[in-house]
Amino acid sequence: MATTVTAKGQVTIPKPVRELLGVVPGSKVDFRRADDGSVVIVRSDSRQPASRFAKLRGHAGKGLGTDAIMALTRGDT
Repeated sequence: MATTVTAKGQVTIPKPVRELLGVVPGSKVDFRRADDGSVVIVRSDSRQPASRFAKLRGHAGKGLGTDAIMALTRGDT
């Protein structure tokens, strides 16, 4: 996959490569020179992006207490 270098020396990492490495906005990457002279890009931060399930984890708010729930189920108002 080829990409173009901007005047500032910036490049866009192609989407398939970002997905393979798990690179998301805010991720850190490192460029390393391999023994054969090629340059390899690796993810350098230990923080992994949240999975699609982790993004759903949580709750909607404080919610009702036990007494309020019991009153609702009994029809007490």
